[in-house]
Amino acid sequence: MNSSPAYSNGYHPQQQQHGMSQRDKVRRGTRARSRELRESFGSGGNFGGLRVSEHNKQQQQQQQQQGAPCTDFDMAYFHSYAHVGIHEEMIKDRVRTETYRTAIMQHQSSIAGKVVVDVGCGTGILSIFCAQAGAKRVYAVDASDIAVQANEVVKANNLSETIIVLHGRVEDVDIDEEVDVIISEWMGYMLLYESMLGSVITARDRWLKPGGLILPSSATLYMAPITHSDRYSESIDFWRNVYGIDMSAMLPLAKQCAFEEPCVETIVGENVLTWPHVVKQVDCHTITLHELESVTTNYKFKSMMRAPLHGFAFWFDVEFSGPALAGTNNHAPSSLISNHPVDGQQRKKRANPNEALVLSTAPEDPPTHWQQTVLYFYDPIEVEQDQLIEGSVTLSQSKENRRFMNIHLEYASGGRSFVKESVMR
Repeated sequence: MNSSPAYSNGYHPQQQQHGMSQRDKVRRGTRARSRELRESFGSGGNFGGLRVSEHNKQQQQQQQQQGAPCTDFDMAYFHSYAHVGIHEEMIKDRVRTETYRTAIMQHQSSIAGKVVVDVGCGTGILSIFCAQAGAKRVYAVDASDIAVQANEVVKANNLSETIIVLHGRVEDVDIDEEVDVIISEWMGYMLLYESMLGSVITARDRWLKPGGLILPSSATLYMAPITHSDRYSESIDFWRNVYGIDMSAMLPLAKQCAFEEPCVETIVGENVLTWPHVVKQVDCHTITLHELESVTTNYKFKSMMRAPLHGFAFWFDVEFSGPALAGTNNHAPSSLISNHPVDGQQRKKRANPNEALVLSTAPEDPPTHWQQTVLYFYDPIEVEQDQLIEGSVTLSQSKENRRFMNIHLEYASGGRSFVKESVMR
């Protein structure tokens, strides 16, 4: 592709081909946005391999062969992001959107006059923020049909000479120049659900200049045991007495339906029994696709109170480090941090202005559309103050669909041990 800034906006629509139908249930769907859409994948479209350079079809075909294949699940995933409700929910999440805008403006010196790739651009709002920060050129890449609207938004804001909308996967689109910055809002529930980080890694390996900037630059996934008696009572104890009728025979089914799969909901700091444990740290400059296939950690907690243990909650932070901090590890190893305080407000309001801006989804921080992800137990465990809670958790990409996540949780406390298997889909 011609790297001259004078060419026209690069959006090239393709006619959608129908006929593929997936009725596999999607739990809440793609990140809890647009609940109705979540119930099924719906029809797919022709999203993989969309060319963006009319003069170089052969090169695009070679890239298609080299990149990961675009499966029916991928096409259904992209199709779900064509729904306006998903993007409305994300943009209305002020913590998310304003943190990204602040990060872009804080790194304006690294963006002004530079070339940027926005991976999974959606409506194009982050690309526009980068253009406002003075970017020389922004490649806004999205495999969903939302790229059609993104292109119109770019035109309406008179930014077609700066922002080039590319409708296709990062594995397939053609950018014939190195880029200085990659920006993406790739985080899913439990950080890794949806596997969109893989697209950022692919973009990084294909186009990013040595020493280039990635926003966000790093991420950390946390877990902690929780107590949540109100939630358990609403879902389970309700059946013990229904209008004076003993319906406790419903309890086994109620527990299975309520707690079989991970729950995306908001908890508060008072629900958390211990300081959190670091499950996975992600350095966006160095992480590999192979690392995303499976993540395992061993944990050991000491309860700070006497309470029923109902399950484990997961949340994450992402950091927006500048070039001087990119690629460095600002966290202690998980073995050192698991039972020590992690103050969310301190992480967000750094005393040192050279330290990174942080977007946090922790229970003590302002709520986001990600909320927290909770794995509830079939039955609660009564724990005493200072009682140990230990075990391991493995998060792995589903072999059926890499965008799903298998969860294998082992936990023990008070002389009893358990195993919980679930799938986030």
